[in-house]
Amino acid sequence: MSDQTQHSSGNGNSNTALAFILGAVVVALAVVGWFVLSGENPVDKPDISIELPGGGVIEGEVEGGGN
Repeated sequence: MSDQTQHSSGNGNSNTALAFILGAVVVALAVVGWFVLSGENPVDKPDISIELPGGGVIEGEVEGGGN
């Protein structure tokens, strides 16, 4: 009869690690896509300050986009 021994090369662990990394990449891309496609920026609107000659200053917040 033939000798039928199983040889484990450790592919199970590497496949699990690869699947975990790939899943994390998919989740990260989904989160980035959510913020990009929602049109809302999670960061506060920037404040601007323009210094005029003679010491005058114009301050305000940036409003909306040109859509």
